[in-house]
Amino acid sequence: MDVRWEETGWERLTGRTGRRRLPVWDCTAGLVVGDDSVLLIDPGSCLREGAQLRAEAELLTGRRVTHIAFTHGHFDHVLGGAAFSGVEVYGAVGLDAVLATGREELRDDAVRQGLAEAEAAEAADLLVMPKHLVSGEWTLELGGVQALLANVGPGHTRNDLAVFVPGERETVFCGDLVEESGEPMAGPDATPGQWPAALDRLLALGGDDALYVPGHGAVVDAGFVRAQRATLAARFGVS
Repeated sequence: MDVRWEETGWERLTGRTGRRRLPVWDCTAGLVVGDDSVLLIDPGSCLREGAQLRAEAELLTGRRVTHIAFTHGHFDHVLGGAAFSGVEVYGAVGLDAVLATGREELRDDAVRQGLAEAEAAEAADLLVMPKHLVSGEWTLELGGVQALLANVGPGHTRNDLAVFVPGERETVFCGDLVEESGEPMAGPDATPGQWPAALDRLLALGGDDALYVPGHGAVVDAGFVRAQRATLAARFGVS
């Protein structure tokens, strides 16, 4: 156990990766620590949460977050982005258009889910757009470690991005393609018929021995992802 990480509410996964389970929606924020740069995966649900993640990441790494990856465009994964200045922001191709036209929907969804109206409105007004759009794969050189951003969707949404980090044990940040603390949510922007295939792509990235970090819930293994794939295939009537 890394006491410093645990004391700040973070879980150290490998020498280069960690994650935090945020309160209320049990949403995951991920961290990849390079010698030169720091990647944060999903910056939280509002500016307050984003600022907390920024401060904690700086405390743990000794430097500022330089890159952000949005795993998809739901409020609890993107609305904290404006708390970070001077960062390079990445998302799956098409996510910029979804966010640009969906500010009101994001705000309203956040309020429906329990975020204070003022916080939701502020975060939606200041919503950060991804500048770098991933259509296939994009490798980030962070110094001593690489992070592979992979457009593995559609599935949970039409713009699902996963982050693969090699190391002593591979880590795959899955976004909401994988959920452990509840059943996977298929909202109006989901593509159910292609979700199982997206999980096949995740498994091809990480293999049998990787740590799979879901968008909500505890870290799982490949067996859990395969079981969830089978459940989704049966639920949506696809092979």
